[in-house]
Amino acid sequence: MGARHAGRLVLVAAGLTGLLALAGCGKGGQGAATPPPPQVVVSQPVKKNVQEWDEYTGRFAAVEDVEIRARVSGYLTAVNFQDGQVVFKGDPLFVIDPRPYQAAADAARAGVAQAQASVQLAQRELDRARDLRQTQAVSQSVLDTRSQQLQAATAQLLAAQAQARAADLDLEFTSVKAPVTGRVSNHRVSVGNLVSGGSAQSTLLTTIVSLDPIHFYFDADQASYLRYQRQSRSGERPSSRDNANPVILSLPDEQGFTHQGRIDFVDNQIDDGTGTIRARAVFDNPDMVLTPGMFARLRLVGRPNYDGLLLPDAAIGTDQNRRFVYVVDKDNKATYRGVTTGPLVDGLRVIREGLTAGDKVVVAGLQRVKPGAAVTPVEQPIQAASGGTP
Repeated sequence: MGARHAGRLVLVAAGLTGLLALAGCGKGGQGAATPPPPQVVVSQPVKKNVQEWDEYTGRFAAVEDVEIRARVSGYLTAVNFQDGQVVFKGDPLFVIDPRPYQAAADAARAGVAQAQASVQLAQRELDRARDLRQTQAVSQSVLDTRSQQLQAATAQLLAAQAQARAADLDLEFTSVKAPVTGRVSNHRVSVGNLVSGGSAQSTLLTTIVSLDPIHFYFDADQASYLRYQRQSRSGERPSSRDNANPVILSLPDEQGFTHQGRIDFVDNQIDDGTGTIRARAVFDNPDMVLTPGMFARLRLVGRPNYDGLLLPDAAIGTDQNRRFVYVVDKDNKATYRGVTTGPLVDGLRVIREGLTAGDKVVVAGLQRVKPGAAVTPVEQPIQAASGGTP
């Protein structure tokens, strides 16, 4: 009986242990703590006076691009410049053998002297005939003949003088001078070669491009052109056709837009092949760093100044084609808010529509937020990047 009683006690103890274990599991399952809302960083948008710029890529072009061609024919006797140097208007570049043209100029001047002598003789003959006519010593026909001879001699003198001027021009053209200030290319013809001049097929000797000032050509899309036109009509922004609107420019090896210029031309039609319209800006180039043919980026005033709101790009999500942010309300719940964005300013994105200055926007931890769900906000101010470009 003692052994049997001991066995029953073991079984009862084992059953109680199991019931206690089950009871403990049940109590723990019902009392498990709910996880706290996710922690996120929230900030109010930065308020800043914004100047928006539209950016375009274009190419520099010389204001003056001149082909230097021979205007008279002859043998080249001198090249008076170093290839690629800067030359000034009026500098002598080439010399074509002037001796034949000097001889022609001398002969033309001799022709002028001969014609002047003929005029003087015809004038004396006419004067004599007039005196004799008063005494009826000569007929009227003789007087008329003397008058006609003076007119013919005068015409010959005019022709001789014109021929002399042409000969002097040809002689002057033997010295080929720079028509503009700029950088000269290499000489295309060496000394001793025969060059032809005075026609459309005249020998090309070299080229010169002016450098200061310099033009910059770029193409604006049709949508931007229409926006500019409407802004001009509403008085928000002056038209670049009538005003020298400011532009800024950055070279390929530069971070900021440091070169300042102005618009000085807008084309009269939109290209039907590309849907763009060509415009031109002009820049001062005293150090002649800007070179025709070089690419660069240009920014043109896109909209009038306004007080804008800015956020870091990390705070902005993308839902298909729409941008959005999460705004935390007074109950610490995240609300989905669609926004319209603009350009970057000092490293922050302009928010054109969808926010107010007092909104608290999730700027970090965006991936942990669900629309309408509670969050644990930690407020931090937004730091704008220093040294940003306009």
